[in-house]
Amino acid sequence: MISSSTLYAEPAVDVVRRTRVNRIGMEHQWRSPCHEDSEARGHGNILVSRWTRHEAQPLEVVNPGSTAHHCIAMNLKCTSLTFSHAGRTLVRGRATAGAVQITAPSVACSALFESAADVLHLFVSQQVLCECFEDMFGRPHAGDIRIDDPRLVRDLALERLGQALAVAQSDDAALGKVFTDSVSLAIVSRVIARHFTVAEQRTREASALPSWRLSRAIEFVDAHLSESIGLADIAGSTGLTRMHFASQFRRATGMRPHEYLLRRRIEHAQHLLRESRHNVLDVALSCGFRSQAHFTTVFKRLVGETPHCWRMKTNGDR
Repeated sequence: MISSSTLYAEPAVDVVRRTRVNRIGMEHQWRSPCHEDSEARGHGNILVSRWTRHEAQPLEVVNPGSTAHHCIAMNLKCTSLTFSHAGRTLVRGRATAGAVQITAPSVACSALFESAADVLHLFVSQQVLCECFEDMFGRPHAGDIRIDDPRLVRDLALERLGQALAVAQSDDAALGKVFTDSVSLAIVSRVIARHFTVAEQRTREASALPSWRLSRAIEFVDAHLSESIGLADIAGSTGLTRMHFASQFRRATGMRPHEYLLRRRIEHAQHLLRESRHNVLDVALSCGFRSQAHFTTVFKRLVGETPHCWRMKTNGDR
């Protein structure tokens, strides 16, 4: 089952008076909003759609890429997939909630989903990108803006904005059109800021962890979730020192190793809470937490609810 929700909003800030978040239909095809009329695809618009898939059976999807829009994909829940960008495999395995990926116009992408998925797609015109750039830096950009870095981005501000936009989509009448429009524009502005202000820093940063070392680290973490492992243990599994591993891992994933370990433990805990009858303490110990109190604190920070409340709500929904 594939569903999508849509947005429509009036202009919210002066710099993008002509920009609107258009109401579009269901995203029947991955990364393909179905609104084809010229007004909806005008130069001053942002198209927003939601790709939601509940089945666990594998599904392969392909998209040739929009000719006029950048696509900002914001992962709302953890999913397992193989994602390829311009013929290059970027992800093979787990993509965590909060991950963001940006595709430039006319760049083909494909994915093999192996679990349920929930992704927001923002299709942003060149005019909107240029207006946001001029608003932020006080000068027009020389020529078109093209964001060619396809790697997954982990940015807490983008993650929270994406969650807010998802809530707005599910309850647009309550939150209002101005809110949804403003959040969408804030996402684009944040992307512009990251792209143009971080570029120089990237040249001075450590190189990203090679994919084969990253796979080793992820496999080691998944195999030792119930154990008391630290940075030295994970780094040792890749053959690197702690310092080199930590910087390269963060470059490759956008997360510190400790943050990734906590997120994987919480994801495993969610699986146990949903599929088993273990009490909360047993789940905490099975996921490497030394106490129920620490487990509850971390779980609530990352999920937004206590383990007990989340289990009750999840079982109730099922």
